[in-house]
Amino acid sequence: MGDGTLAQALAAEGWVHVGLDLGGVTDKPAFLDRCARALDLPDWFGHNWDALADCLTDLSWAPPARGRLVVLTGWQGFAGAAPNDWSIALEVFSDAVAHGSGSGTPLEVVLSLGSPGGTSKGAPGRPG
Repeated sequence: MGDGTLAQALAAEGWVHVGLDLGGVTDKPAFLDRCARALDLPDWFGHNWDALADCLTDLSWAPPARGRLVVLTGWQGFAGAAPNDWSIALEVFSDAVAHGSGSGTPLEVVLSLGSPGGTSKGAPGRPG
Protein backbone atom coordinates (compact mmCIF):
# COMPACT_ATOMS: atom_id res chain seq x y z
CA MET A 1 0.00 0.00 0.00
CA GLY A 2 1.50 3.35 -1.02
CA ASP A 3 1.72 6.29 1.35
CA GLY A 4 -1.07 8.15 -0.51
CA THR A 5 -3.32 5.12 -0.26
CA LEU A 6 -2.61 4.76 3.46
CA ALA A 7 -3.39 8.42 4.12
CA GLN A 8 -6.61 8.15 2.12
CA ALA A 9 -7.72 4.99 3.95
CA LEU A 10 -7.00 6.57 7.33
CA ALA A 11 -8.80 9.80 6.39
CA ALA A 12 -11.85 7.80 5.29
CA GLU A 13 -12.02 6.38 8.83
CA GLY A 14 -11.51 9.78 10.49
CA TRP A 15 -7.85 9.22 11.35
CA VAL A 16 -5.05 11.73 10.83
CA HIS A 17 -1.87 10.51 9.12
CA VAL A 18 1.37 12.37 9.86
CA GLY A 19 4.65 11.62 8.14
CA LEU A 20 7.61 12.52 10.34
CA ASP A 21 10.73 12.44 8.15
CA LEU A 22 13.84 12.51 10.33
CA GLY A 23 16.28 12.37 7.43
CA GLY A 24 19.29 14.58 8.21
CA VAL A 25 18.37 14.92 11.89
CA THR A 26 21.38 14.21 14.12
CA ASP A 27 20.58 15.93 17.42
CA LYS A 28 17.79 16.68 19.90
CA PRO A 29 17.11 20.30 18.82
CA ALA A 30 16.71 19.26 15.17
CA PHE A 31 14.50 16.32 16.20
CA LEU A 32 12.21 18.54 18.27
CA ASP A 33 12.06 21.16 15.49
CA ARG A 34 11.11 18.45 12.99
CA CYS A 35 8.42 17.16 15.38
CA ALA A 36 7.04 20.68 15.86
CA ARG A 37 6.71 21.21 12.10
CA ALA A 38 5.44 17.76 11.09
CA LEU A 39 2.97 17.43 13.96
CA ASP A 40 1.97 21.10 13.73
CA LEU A 41 2.52 21.46 17.47
CA PRO A 42 1.05 24.53 19.19
CA ASP A 43 3.02 27.76 19.65
CA TRP A 44 3.45 27.02 23.35
CA PHE A 45 5.45 23.84 22.60
CA GLY A 46 8.63 24.27 24.67
CA HIS A 47 11.06 22.26 22.50
CA ASN A 48 11.99 19.80 25.25
CA TRP A 49 11.07 16.21 26.08
CA ASP A 50 8.44 17.10 28.68
CA ALA A 51 6.72 19.50 26.29
CA LEU A 52 6.67 16.86 23.54
CA ALA A 53 5.18 14.35 25.98
CA ASP A 54 2.56 16.90 27.05
CA CYS A 55 1.58 17.64 23.45
CA LEU A 56 1.31 13.96 22.54
CA THR A 57 -0.73 12.96 25.59
CA ASP A 58 -3.06 15.98 25.65
CA LEU A 59 -4.27 16.49 22.10
CA SER A 60 -6.81 19.18 23.02
CA TRP A 61 -4.76 21.60 20.88
CA ALA A 62 -5.20 19.44 17.76
CA PRO A 63 -8.21 19.21 15.45
CA PRO A 64 -10.58 16.40 16.44
CA ALA A 65 -9.90 12.97 14.95
CA ARG A 66 -10.84 9.35 15.65
CA GLY A 67 -7.14 8.54 15.91
CA ARG A 68 -3.69 9.55 14.76
CA LEU A 69 -0.96 7.59 13.00
CA VAL A 70 2.59 8.98 12.98
CA VAL A 71 4.96 7.27 10.56
CA LEU A 72 8.64 7.95 11.25
CA THR A 73 10.98 7.68 8.28
CA GLY A 74 14.69 8.38 8.05
CA TRP A 75 15.07 7.84 11.79
CA GLN A 76 18.14 5.61 11.53
CA GLY A 77 20.59 8.54 11.26
CA PHE A 78 19.27 10.17 14.42
CA ALA A 79 19.26 6.83 16.26
CA GLY A 80 22.92 6.30 15.34
CA ALA A 81 24.10 9.87 15.94
CA ALA A 82 22.31 10.43 19.26
CA PRO A 83 21.42 7.04 20.76
CA ASN A 84 20.55 8.45 24.20
CA ASP A 85 18.19 11.06 22.74
CA TRP A 86 16.71 8.44 20.40
CA SER A 87 16.02 6.22 23.40
CA ILE A 88 14.23 9.10 25.15
CA ALA A 89 12.25 9.88 21.99
CA LEU A 90 11.10 6.25 21.79
CA GLU A 91 10.07 6.37 25.45
CA VAL A 92 8.07 9.58 24.87
CA PHE A 93 6.31 8.05 21.85
CA SER A 94 5.70 4.76 23.67
CA ASP A 95 4.19 6.52 26.69
CA ALA A 96 1.99 8.64 24.42
CA VAL A 97 0.76 5.54 22.56
CA ALA A 98 -0.05 3.84 25.87
CA HIS A 99 -1.87 6.94 27.09
CA GLY A 100 -3.81 7.22 23.82
CA SER A 101 -4.97 3.62 23.99
CA GLY A 102 -7.04 4.50 27.05
CA SER A 103 -8.53 7.61 25.50
CA GLY A 104 -11.13 8.22 22.83
CA THR A 105 -8.39 9.25 20.40
CA PRO A 106 -5.71 6.58 19.99
CA LEU A 107 -2.22 7.48 18.83
CA GLU A 108 -0.09 4.98 16.94
CA VAL A 109 3.57 5.46 15.99
CA VAL A 110 5.26 3.34 13.33
CA LEU A 111 8.95 3.19 12.47
CA SER A 112 9.39 2.71 8.74
CA LEU A 113 12.36 0.47 7.99
CA GLY A 114 12.74 1.85 4.49
CA SER A 115 14.45 5.13 3.78
CA PRO A 116 12.56 8.04 2.15
CA GLY A 117 14.65 7.57 -0.99
CA GLY A 118 13.31 4.05 -1.40
CA THR A 119 16.48 2.13 -0.53
CA SER A 120 16.01 -0.29 2.27
CA LYS A 121 18.52 -0.27 5.11
CA GLY A 122 18.66 -2.37 8.23
CA ALA A 123 18.33 -0.98 11.72
CA PRO A 124 21.45 0.58 13.24
CA GLY A 125 23.99 -2.11 13.97
CA ARG A 126 22.41 -4.56 11.53
CA PRO A 127 23.33 -5.25 7.93
CA GLY A 128 21.04 -3.75 5.29
